[in-house]
Amino acid sequence: MDIDLLKTFMEVANTRHFGRAAENLYLTQSAVSFRIRQLEQTLGVNLFLRQRNNIQLTAAGERLLPHAKLIVTGVQRAKIDVALAEGMNKQVSLAGTPNIWDAFLQFGITNIVSAMPGVSLVAEVKAQQESTRLLLERTLDMAVLFDPPKVDELKVERICELAIIPITSFDECDTVSFYENQYVYVDWGTAFSLWHAEVAAGKTLPYVRTSTGRIALDLLLQCGGSAFIPEALAKSYLQSDVLKRVDGIPETSRDIYIAYHKDNEQKEFIETVVGLLRALSPKAAKSLKA
Repeated sequence: MDIDLLKTFMEVANTRHFGRAAENLYLTQSAVSFRIRQLEQTLGVNLFLRQRNNIQLTAAGERLLPHAKLIVTGVQRAKIDVALAEGMNKQVSLAGTPNIWDAFLQFGITNIVSAMPGVSLVAEVKAQQESTRLLLERTLDMAVLFDPPKVDELKVERICELAIIPITSFDECDTVSFYENQYVYVDWGTAFSLWHAEVAAGKTLPYVRTSTGRIALDLLLQCGGSAFIPEALAKSYLQSDVLKRVDGIPETSRDIYIAYHKDNEQKEFIETVVGLLRALSPKAAKSLKA
């Protein structure tokens, strides 16, 4: 049986919506519908009751769901286990959004690798939505995020608080020119967006918008400008006075979380990673103590 058909069935069963399932799987809605029809034809049963704005599992669909989860999880775990690098006896996967890697994970990845000899680490950049889905499918062990998923099957732990400060490349910058002279808006997640809407109300529209702190930092260094950047990311440039902290502009912070499946069998390694990331946090959030 095609594993992709079962994964699509599970996503539709979870969302109860063909359109949302398509978005989560990065497919078109027609492709999702086609896969479900294929699976129904293969099994010879209807899996969903299709009513307007009301997609429900049939009795056959309810019976298939636990089998589908076992099959998908088993196949995916088998692929991971047989693909271990030579000399490694375990594999652990870790994902973070681009901003998490830029602002936090890049400073601790070597510590994680060094602390787990014999363990093959898979480290990837993934969007939050995709990370949540992979955690639920148990093909991803851990995800480090700004906005923790609120899903019963997942355990979420707070790692640290990350300071995000106003910095500029210009020698002269005040509370007005900060936003008006090539201001770069970085999306640091939902909580930051709400905070920013208040502190920057009525200000000039950003010169550039980006979802990645590294892009903003490069723009400040090469083209000049101002932005809210984690101190850890800009530390060396602040120390050399290439970039400057702007007085009078409020600073903020974001909590960083790690999420993993409650039934994950890699608890020992997850606890090791959590400890290492927490040990890293005073460096990444040093400005909070100032």
